[in-house]
Amino acid sequence: MTIKSSVEIITEWDIVAARQLGRDEAKALGFDTVDQARITTAISELARNIYLYARIGVIEIEKVETDTEKKIIVVATDQGPGIEDVRKVMEDGYSTSGGLGAGLPGVNRLMDNMVIQSFMGKGTTIRAEKWLR
Repeated sequence: MTIKSSVEIITEWDIVAARQLGRDEAKALGFDTVDQARITTAISELARNIYLYARIGVIEIEKVETDTEKKIIVVATDQGPGIEDVRKVMEDGYSTSGGLGAGLPGVNRLMDNMVIQSFMGKGTTIRAEKWLR
């Protein structure tokens, strides 16, 4: 069974809504509080990046539950400027906004799998998965 929910990211309050939705979905799937916090933090970073760099986008949260696996999939999509150098943004300490540069590398560490697709002038899609163990 797969269930999808989404939050459109337009304002800072939408970041909060996406975080809460992610926490609720993770809890409902059976993730412990530590993994709920990891998932929530990853969603927060992805939604914040949409808000800062693309202005508008969507966070989709998908619960997957089969006989053999349970996982949560977070997909962040925007039609913003795109990421010029995906390898560079995955380096700890690299920042284009003057921040700590821990954002996407941190998401990658918090989740079990992450894939970035970005096209200059067309936008970015980031898919991150966390499996229930």
